[in-house]
Amino acid sequence: MGRPTTSQQDNAPQDSLTVRDNRTGKVYTIPITDNAIPATAFKSMAAPKKVGEREENETEKGLRVQDKGFLNTAVINSEITYIDGDAGVLRYRGYPIEQLALRSSHLESSYLLIYGSLPTKEQFKFFESEVMRHSVMHSDAEGFFRSFRYDAHPMSMLTSAFAMLGSYYSEANPSLQGQRLYTKGDRASLETMDRQIYRLIGKATTLAAMAYRVRQGRNFVTPPTGLSYTGSFLYQMDHLGEENYTPNPILEKALDVLFLIHADHELNASCTTVLQTGSSLVDPYSAVAAGCASLYPENVPAFIEAVKKKEKTLSGFGHRYVPDLECVVFD
Repeated sequence: MGRPTTSQQDNAPQDSLTVRDNRTGKVYTIPITDNAIPATAFKSMAAPKKVGEREENETEKGLRVQDKGFLNTAVINSEITYIDGDAGVLRYRGYPIEQLALRSSHLESSYLLIYGSLPTKEQFKFFESEVMRHSVMHSDAEGFFRSFRYDAHPMSMLTSAFAMLGSYYSEANPSLQGQRLYTKGDRASLETMDRQIYRLIGKATTLAAMAYRVRQGRNFVTPPTGLSYTGSFLYQMDHLGEENYTPNPILEKALDVLFLIHADHELNASCTTVLQTGSSLVDPYSAVAAGCASLYPENVPAFIEAVKKKEKTLSGFGHRYVPDLECVVFD
């Protein structure tokens, strides 16, 4: 019952899906591309409205596809990241994460994710210098952070701070400069886009360090020169005025690998939020602020206690698509 006839199956292209709508008896052939079908294909599968059916169903306007939580829905085509959580596979632009963790750095892998290939020495030198140059914050930012309560949540401060950056750079706002600011593809647009990339990456650690020092009741520290990206971050968090202070190199490397592994995990919550916000052509700082707002962590102490009591499951490193059955909690 409901199965298409043999002739219909034989005539349909091999890379296709044949669907029979039992409400109407109509048969539809939907093309399969890259192991996916277009959700809009179901729009043509309309049926008469049944007596007493709720108007909101809009049955006569076509079939809908419901996927709560994006468990089996792809909203874009991407060649950036591949994850197979069950097999423990994570690749950036085809490079295994293990190779990048051993031989690359967070900034170099960021370049790879953004531009599609690993940089040459000259390209990376320029990229790194631009990112680090833009790590310095305007003095007004100190007053902004001092306006927070001493017990403000760090993610609240970070989200607010990214939104604040949008008010500093009017040339980055499509509403003020023209709606096609980032989509024209000309040289000026690409240079504007690159400048915001340098600013966002460079200032991210500075803003995070400022939020941390608010919670610690410490004065703010200007980003140093001559240190790596993660070294500068550790310096801004931990420096207490000592002469010749340098971050612990073991912690610096560990943090850099941590940043590298977390750089991209396909369409997770924050990435999806940034894409959706950015699709309305807002400035990139507002989009990143929205992504930050989706990243509030668990109440860690309470969560760990629940895991110990076997009330909750401890996930693997990363997010829900990277399970690890060997994760345990030690007292």
